[in-house]
Amino acid sequence: METLMDRANKIAAEGIFLGGTLKRFEIAGRTQLIALLNEGLNPNSRVLDIGCGCLRGGYWLIHFLDKNRYFGIEPNKMMLEAGIKYLLEPGLVSLKEPRFDHNADFNFSIFRENFDYFVALSIWTHAAKRQIQSMLDGFVSTASPRGVFLTTYYPATVFKPDYKGQNWIGAGDPVQPKGMVNHSFGWIKEECTSRGLSVTELKGEISKYWNQTWLRIDRQAH
Repeated sequence: METLMDRANKIAAEGIFLGGTLKRFEIAGRTQLIALLNEGLNPNSRVLDIGCGCLRGGYWLIHFLDKNRYFGIEPNKMMLEAGIKYLLEPGLVSLKEPRFDHNADFNFSIFRENFDYFVALSIWTHAAKRQIQSMLDGFVSTASPRGVFLTTYYPATVFKPDYKGQNWIGAGDPVQPKGMVNHSFGWIKEECTSRGLSVTELKGEISKYWNQTWLRIDRQAH
């Protein structure tokens, strides 16, 4: 019987980026699902998967969520199409009716929905500050009243300073230079506060995605 890793290997064999190494493919997707479950995800939740790639995490979410509850944004059409072709079992798309969009502007309103959960796994580790600001604005405008945004980032340090560039840096885009970026938690907190949002670093067993730190963002209590 063909395993999920067998299917992922077919994507890799075509030279398509998996979102990370093949070795970590399955555990990375599971980690994304577990992080959301720990924050209250249920099958009826509407989830927006930002930078869903070849559905490394989407595979698990599409199976778990009810029909028409999974939404994915991925600018790289080739990556997403490979995920749909190789990872998702026959009939699953018709059964669950996931919805996708390819915009590269982090335009969350394209679906005309309000989301309960937003997830951006290893996206802020490549994003410029203007792109993070766009995501926060999108969260404010499309989140349900109790909406939660989970994302991972690399905290800025003396040796790995706060990224000030204007462009996306990283794998998955053949035009852009490869690499990862760090952001100041203080800057993130200021951007959240200015939008009426609160941000906390998650603690406990799920607090890290390898060396990346999970953040939870939601509306400030009044």
